[in-house]
Amino acid sequence: MKIVPSNIPDVLIIEPRVFGDDRGSFYESYNEREFAAATGVSARFVQDNHSGSAKYVLRGLHYQVRQAQGKLVRVTAGEIYDVAVDIRRGSPTFGKWTAAVMSAAAPRVCWIPAGFAHGFFVLSDFAEVQYKTTEYWAPQHERCIIWNDRDLGIPWPVTGDPVLSPKDRAGLPFRQAEVFP
Repeated sequence: MKIVPSNIPDVLIIEPRVFGDDRGSFYESYNEREFAAATGVSARFVQDNHSGSAKYVLRGLHYQVRQAQGKLVRVTAGEIYDVAVDIRRGSPTFGKWTAAVMSAAAPRVCWIPAGFAHGFFVLSDFAEVQYKTTEYWAPQHERCIIWNDRDLGIPWPVTGDPVLSPKDRAGLPFRQAEVFP
């Protein structure tokens, strides 16, 4: 596996070795031993999530204030614009974001540590996103920052209005959001 640093050192893009022939392709999406050796991160994953979304769907920016989740994100169908925002008040990159285009055609895995808000926008007609989490989903602790927050200034590749859930439409501005100490 190859580690591609993002502009936020704690968020890592991992490019797995893909083996292909006339039958198709194969890659390990996760190997605990190799992940720890390559990243220095020792993570225990407790939950796998799988979402399917139509074109122009924007999910996020989600996080949990307690039971904060580290996420290992990959795309198994289609293509997305994936975003992570550092919401750890004591961090030198607090309030900064990083983004990557992720697709099934060019497999990559993104490690987003606990203390980040996460979201994505679907670029293809349909996308499937699968991610492992280091903590269980706790809806009572879930929060959402509005996707188009002016202070964050994320240049989402959105033309027109994205398709949002009611929860995502009601996201708070970054300045009003509950963040980590």
